[in-house]
Amino acid sequence: MASLVLDRLNVVTSGTSPSDVTAVLLHGWTMDLTTWDRVAAALPGRVVRYDVRGHGRSAGGTGTISELADDLAAVLEEHAPTGRIVLAGHSLGGMTIMALAEQRPELFARVSGVALIATSCGNLPRQSGVERLAGKWLVRRPKVGFGRVITPGLRVTFGRRPRWADVRAAAAMAGNTSGAAFVGIREELTLHQRREALAVLADIPAVVMAGSWDVLTPMRHSRVLAEALPSAQFVIYPKTGHMLPLERSEDVARRIAALM
Repeated sequence: MASLVLDRLNVVTSGTSPSDVTAVLLHGWTMDLTTWDRVAAALPGRVVRYDVRGHGRSAGGTGTISELADDLAAVLEEHAPTGRIVLAGHSLGGMTIMALAEQRPELFARVSGVALIATSCGNLPRQSGVERLAGKWLVRRPKVGFGRVITPGLRVTFGRRPRWADVRAAAAMAGNTSGAAFVGIREELTLHQRREALAVLADIPAVVMAGSWDVLTPMRHSRVLAEALPSAQFVIYPKTGHMLPLERSEDVARRIAALM
């Protein structure tokens, strides 16, 4: 099963670890593993990243968040079969970690740290009529496309004074997402309800990170996570948006490294 999953996923490993710990970084909806480039380069040990199905260089149209958790389990089995693991998830990546906790709680016996970054355990808004109408057209496209055109629209997902290179990069990633993944996962986000799964993480060192200007997963969602994980660090970045791995890469890397 793992080999079948990994045949369609683009997985990248980097670094070596002086200990037995591996950091596994999961990107957000419409992004890809390059979201983590600066973070991965700053981490002290071995790092595993991959493109979610239908994103970046990974094949596959779409999948439920539960299926994305199955993909994560397959990546762990192949690329981090032994030793300790630190899981870091941005947005959809954080939700995938929660789904894995719900489905495979036994795997968390060797998870020594979790970073939940600009994410949510549920109650995200349903699609608007405009989104549903656009989705009927987008779902037929091999790629969303229009990377340059959507750059100004992606600006709203960042906070104050972002690097325009980062905004353009985020737009290019979104444009390279398959239409089926774009539409299917957007619907999945509305179905995601995994607050109870956070109990699996209760005794694991954790950090919850939020941007105060996040319009996609507003800070109230991170507060729910922090309340469910009272021993976790709760870090708020003022005047910062949803794209924390890009906007605050140095500090995000520092906090993940502390878990390693």
